[in-house]
Amino acid sequence: MAQRPSKLPPEVWNNVFGYLSTTEKLNVRATCKYFKTIVDHRSLWKNWTVVLDFKNGSYNRKFWDTLRHRQVSSAVMKSTKVKHWKQLALFLPILTTVVMDQSSQECFSCLKDFPNMRRLVLRSSCSDLLLDISRFPLFLPEKLTYLSMCGVMFPTTSVSKFISVLSQFKNLESLICHQVGIVGETMWMLHSTLECLPKLKHLSLSGVHILCTYRHSDPKPSPGPSGDAGALALSSLELIDCMDPSLPAHGLQFLPGLKSLSVFFKHSHHDIPEMWSLSPCRLKTWLHDLPQLSTLIIVKGPPVNKYITSIPATVTSLTLCVAGITLKDMAAIAVQVPNLLHLHIDPWPSHLGTHTAEIPRLFPKLKSLKIRHERVPDQDFFQLRHLQDLRYLEILDSTPQLSVLTGKLQALTEFRLQIRIFPYRRDALSCPCVCQVY
Repeated sequence: MAQRPSKLPPEVWNNVFGYLSTTEKLNVRATCKYFKTIVDHRSLWKNWTVVLDFKNGSYNRKFWDTLRHRQVSSAVMKSTKVKHWKQLALFLPILTTVVMDQSSQECFSCLKDFPNMRRLVLRSSCSDLLLDISRFPLFLPEKLTYLSMCGVMFPTTSVSKFISVLSQFKNLESLICHQVGIVGETMWMLHSTLECLPKLKHLSLSGVHILCTYRHSDPKPSPGPSGDAGALALSSLELIDCMDPSLPAHGLQFLPGLKSLSVFFKHSHHDIPEMWSLSPCRLKTWLHDLPQLSTLIIVKGPPVNKYITSIPATVTSLTLCVAGITLKDMAAIAVQVPNLLHLHIDPWPSHLGTHTAEIPRLFPKLKSLKIRHERVPDQDFFQLRHLQDLRYLEILDSTPQLSVLTGKLQALTEFRLQIRIFPYRRDALSCPCVCQVY
C-alpha cells in the first residue's frame, strides 16, 4: 500500500520542493503545517532575496521569525522611512546583501547596523539625490566585495575625486557605476578604476555619466604596477550606453585576458545608419585584442556583418540583440564560433521567422537558447527538437497559444527541455539599466 504523502521522509519532500518556484513553494506551504515546516527549511531559501515594501506598515514578529528561520541573508528595501530600516536591522542584522531601492541620506546612515554586509546596491529615482561616500560606515570599505550604484549623484563630477573615494574599497571584486554624474573619458575612467581596485573581477560603467570622447592629443593613462594587476584580475567588463565611433580603436588592448565583454550601445544602426556608415567599427578592433574571450554580449550598435569575422573562436556564449540579423549573418557566426554552447539572438524590430528552423543545423552544440517566438511558424519552432544537447529554452515574448506549443516541444524532446517564458522574475541585484534593454 502506498504511503500517505505526509508520512514520506522530510528529506524526500525537501528534494521535491527544491524544484519549485517561490510562488509554488508558498502555495504548498499554505496547505498544511507539515509542509509549512518543510518549506521553511533554510536549504530551500539559499540565495533567495526578500523584497520589503512596507506598503501596509510594519511587518509583524511572526513574519520576521519566518525569515530568520529560513536564514534569509539578502533583502531589497523599497521603503525610505528610517523606522522601517531600524526594524530590518533589529530582526535581520545578519544580512550580507542589502539593496537600497530608493536611496536617501537618512537611510544611508542606517547601513552601520548591518556589520555582516558584503554586497551593497544603491539605487534612486531621484535625480537630485547627493550621496557622499565619505559618510560610509567605517567598516564598509574593507568588507564590501560588491558595490552597485545606479541613479545616485555625488557631490563631485570629477573622475579623480571619485576614484580617490573608490580607492578605499580595496577588496571590491564587482563594481557597477551607472548614471552617477561623473564626467570624464571612458578609457581614463576604466584605467583609473582598475588601478585603484586591484582585486576587481567585474566592472560595469555607464556611458550616460562619462564623455564618450577620445582626443589623440590627450595623454594616455598609464595603469602603472597596480593598474597592471587590476587589468590581469578583471575577467568581465560591461559598457552601457556606448557610442562606438567616439571610442579608441584599441581601447581594450590592455585587457588581453578578458573572458566576458558586454557592450550596450546607445543607438542602433537601424535608427541612425549614418553613424556607422561614415566611420570604422571600433568593436571589430576591440574583439581582435581579446583572444581569450568566452562570453560576448552585444546590444544595438553597428550591423553584425561589420564585426562577425573578429569574434574570437573561443566564444562559447553569445548574445546578439542587433537589428536586421540575416540568415547569411547567422551562417557566418556559426563558422566563426563552432563550439557555441549558449545563444541569445534577437534581431528586433525584425524577426527570426523561418530562420529559426536553421538553428539546429548552424549551432548543433547548443545547451541553451533564447529567442522571440513572434512570427515563427509552428513547424519551424518544432525544429528546435533536433538540438540534442539543448536543455534550456527562453522565450522573450508571450502569446496565448505559446504554452500549448512549448508543451508539444517538450513532449517531442521527451521532456529533457526546460522552457521559461517572459516575463519571469529577474535577479534582485540586476541593474534596471541592463534589464530594460536586455
